[in-house]
This record gives sequence, C-alpha cells and structure tokens, in this order.
Amino acid sequence: MTLPIMNSRHFRYVGNELQVEGVPLSRIAEKFGTPVYVYSEAALLEPLDRIRSCLSGLDHLVCFAAKANSNLSILRLFAGAGAGLDAVSGGELFRARKAGVPADRIVFSGVGKTEKEMEEALRFGRSGILAFNVESAEELTVLNRVAERVGRQARFSIRLNPDVDPKTHPYISTGLRKNKFGLPRAEASRLARYSRELRWVSLRGASVHIGSQLLSLAPLREAFRNLSDFAEEIVALNIPLSHVDLGGGLGIPYRNEEAPSIESYCALIQKEFGSNSRLAKKTSLRPKVVLEPGRLLAGNAGVLVSEILFRKKGVSRNFLIIDAAMNDLIRPALYESHHEIVPLTKSGRSRDAVFDVVGPVCETSDVFGRARRLPGSIARGDLVAVLSAGAYGFSMASQYNSRTRVAEVLVSGNRTRVIRRRETYEDLIRGES
Repeated sequence: MTLPIMNSRHFRYVGNELQVEGVPLSRIAEKFGTPVYVYSEAALLEPLDRIRSCLSGLDHLVCFAAKANSNLSILRLFAGAGAGLDAVSGGELFRARKAGVPADRIVFSGVGKTEKEMEEALRFGRSGILAFNVESAEELTVLNRVAERVGRQARFSIRLNPDVDPKTHPYISTGLRKNKFGLPRAEASRLARYSRELRWVSLRGASVHIGSQLLSLAPLREAFRNLSDFAEEIVALNIPLSHVDLGGGLGIPYRNEEAPSIESYCALIQKEFGSNSRLAKKTSLRPKVVLEPGRLLAGNAGVLVSEILFRKKGVSRNFLIIDAAMNDLIRPALYESHHEIVPLTKSGRSRDAVFDVVGPVCETSDVFGRARRLPGSIARGDLVAVLSAGAYGFSMASQYNSRTRVAEVLVSGNRTRVIRRRETYEDLIRGES
C-alpha cells in the first residue's frame, strides 16, 4: 500500500512492513541503528524528471536549494542528473565544489554575503558562478569592488520583493515588504540603472522568491507577473537580460494538504515566460528560466526512523517517548509543523490509541506530534517513521543537549549505503579546548 501523504510510490507498505524501494526500513534500522534518516534515490529524482518533462521546449535550469538537504551524496546525485545548486553561504559553495556542481549552474542567494564568500564565488570554476542574486545597492557596490580585486566580472540578478502574501507560515514568508529579502520595484529599478555605472558587474537576470511551502499558485502568479514587468523594464534599458530566476517554494503534502501539482506549476511558468508569454510578445525576449526548488525535490524523499524508548501514562494523555528529538528534526518545535508518524510494522489486530509522540530533549517543545493515532499495542522497542523529513531535517539538525547527530542512509534499488556516519562523542568536542 502506497503512503498517500508522502505522495511517493517509493515508500510503501508491502504486507505489514514499511519499505523504501523494496527494502524494509526495519532492516535498515537494525543495520545502521536509530535514529536514522533514510532517503530514496528514485524519490529524489522523480520530481526533477517531472519538472524537466513539463518544461520541455523552454530553456531552463533547476538549481536545487542546498539549504533543504546539503548532504554531498545528494548534491552529487542532482549534479549528475544535470541540475545546478542554489547556495546561500560559502559553506554551501564549498559543498557544491566538492559535489562536482559546475560553476555555470550555481546561483548565490541571501541578503548577507561576505566579501570572502563573494570572492569564493567569483573564483569558482573558470569564470565564476552563473549569478549572484543581489538584494541591496550596498551589496552591489561591494560586489563590484571585490570583482575588481579578483579581476573577474561578476554576473548578477536583482532580487525583486513584489510585496505578495504567500499564505504560508510567517517564518518562511519572504516576499512581503516587511521581509528582509529583495528590493521594492522602485529601488530595484534604480539599482538596474546604477549598475550601468559599475565596470566589474554585469546585470544578467531578474529574480523573485516569495516563500516556502506554498499551497496555492495564485501568489506565484502575481509574483511572476511582477517579475515579468520588471524584466521588461530592464530590457528597455538596453541591458541584455539572459535569465529570470523564479525561486522555489512550491509546497508538498505533509498530511491532507492539496498542494499544486508540478504539472500545473510548470504550466504557469510556460504561460508567464514561454514563447507565447506577454514578455516574449512585447520584448522578443525568451530568457532562460532558473528554478530553485528544495522541499519539492527532497521533502517526500526521506523519513526519520526512530525507536520507542518508553510508553508513559500521564494525567490527561499518553506519551510515546522515542529516541529521536528536536535536535534531529526541529521543524515541529520551530514551526509547529505537522509530520505524519507511522509504525514500521502494521498490526491488524490492535485497536488504535492516542499518543503524544515526544523526544528525550529537556524542552517542552520537543514534540513530534500531539494526539496521534497509533496501534494501541505499540511498545518499547518498536519502530516508527516520521514522514516527509527529507527537507530541512538533517540540514537544520544540531548537537543540542550534547546529542550526537544521526546517520543518513541513501537507498537505490536494493542497495543501501551510509552517506553520513553517525557522530561519536568525540565529534561533540572536536575543535574545543
């Protein structure tokens, strides 16, 4: 039986056993221990293939948002499949280099790039990265100075803040005027004109990114039209615009949400930036479309497997205490995000009971799910999977409470391999004196 929430045929019950690509998750837990992140290679690549198929005929580049899952093996997997990378730090640029991502497939986002990071990006490959997504006039001035010092012209895009409400959690909203990201239209226009006075930078693109976990296409449609208008303005300045960067943010189902399909998302992109778009008709411009999906590719391609340590009866509720904690997956504690929790082995004879599923960290917010229905017979030593944990799981993990970070395992067919070993106590104090 396929797990409908995961929207993936690669995680499914076979009989009573939850499997990934035909491999029982219980076998992975037995071999590598718990807690453990488990990813499906096929599930990672499937949405990438669907995007490419839907955007066929349109010049485009998919740059995986490394912040969602920055494991080298996963970055290398996407690079091998022809994808690029969206970086937001020097560390992510370093990972891109180690993973073999070509420089001309890398965009560098973020409001606070240091001069050191700018220089690293300019020295990446033979001619530097595809583009910096610039977010302020002062940043562009500094980038011009660093590019002159390096002796290499910096290609850049201007990130527009369209003041569009993405209807998502306020912590992951990035396109409202009160957010720190991007520039309002008037400031973006001034920056485009100012850039012509600078010798060592070259305006090549316009970009927008309004938030994460978007469950409606309406905000994206509004943002794309704002971007199209801005691109038209840049072309009117006789600036050779080569690409538009549409950011990421398309949501996935974590429980019963109706997320837009990849097909409908790509149809919107084709309408706004394809050969029959308003932009193409008014300017004859057919720019390369750059996308920055993260959650869309990785979210439903991974689970966090954990063992039940204890059952505990409280005054008003029952608890399942598992060996994973908020330091392993902080989304529920940080955003009150919902992740489905299911047993690795289904029990057809047991009636369901209601539990709060919690971790061992000394914080009241260390909760994976409240009032969850699980088999009433579930007991110490049984295993559960926290679903939809492939994005913003390990990449946001910490060593809080001096807990070692968990292992990561990648499954490809019947092959399983550790792509990050479990940390030891010695790793906790590495670098300390």
